[in-house]
Amino acid sequence: MTARSIRLSICMAIAALLVCVSAWAQMVPSSVPPKGLPPALQNVGFDPQLDAQLPLDLPFTDEAARTVRLGDYFGRKPVVLTFVYYGCPMLCNQVEESLVGALKMISFTVGKDYEVVLVSMNARETPDMAAEKKLRALSRYARPESSSGWHFLVGSVESVAALTRAANFRYTFDEKTNLFAHASGILLLTPQGRISRYFFGIDYPARDVRLGLVEASANKIGTPADRLVLFCYQYDPASARYSATILGVVRLGGIATVLAIVIGILVFRRRESRAAHGRLQGA
Repeated sequence: MTARSIRLSICMAIAALLVCVSAWAQMVPSSVPPKGLPPALQNVGFDPQLDAQLPLDLPFTDEAARTVRLGDYFGRKPVVLTFVYYGCPMLCNQVEESLVGALKMISFTVGKDYEVVLVSMNARETPDMAAEKKLRALSRYARPESSSGWHFLVGSVESVAALTRAANFRYTFDEKTNLFAHASGILLLTPQGRISRYFFGIDYPARDVRLGLVEASANKIGTPADRLVLFCYQYDPASARYSATILGVVRLGGIATVLAIVIGILVFRRRESRAAHGRLQGA
């Protein structure tokens, strides 16, 4: 093999390693409430279980005051689901804004590639409140064609309790302040309604959400570049983030190196063949 072929092999291996850079890590609060918390916060938490099945037959009312089933939004596409309440003065607004901001940064389009469902945990809220929230979300998302993919739901105490229980989302209501104490995060669900991925807090990195949607769709959406990144990155349920894996990096680097060597050998043989052919013609 020529020196140029060797240099080519090394460069390709380095490039492959650079593709798989380390991911940001996020520490997830423990599901066990720390001592000293007020009673209203003792039973608040969010501990979804991967592959858990959500009950899709639950009835709700959408932002247009239509009676729907949760399952109406499943079957063909992955679904992003989050629990909020539309009269929330602070945290829910941050969740909604962060969610819309993250979705706006990825090329997949709501309604075309996946569905978004927001469910109010407050059974006293109305479709009008849901409709107002949807208008604000659509305005921020700025893709008018996505309107049919956004769903803001209200439901009975029984429906909300059954859904939040299946997702292991726990909250409490304070009669004195008329406010809910609750955790925050989003769920990525398969078209069959199973929990595929989840992200805690109010910060949802667009790259992680994109990779989560690709996996939730069973690779039916996404590009070859997404497959390459998923080869190096792995979802960690403990941190609820995608992190680079050493094994993935080594595997990709090894594959790239082998390919570079094969390409180098082929180029070298082709040049030798041309040189031999030239010598024969010269003779």
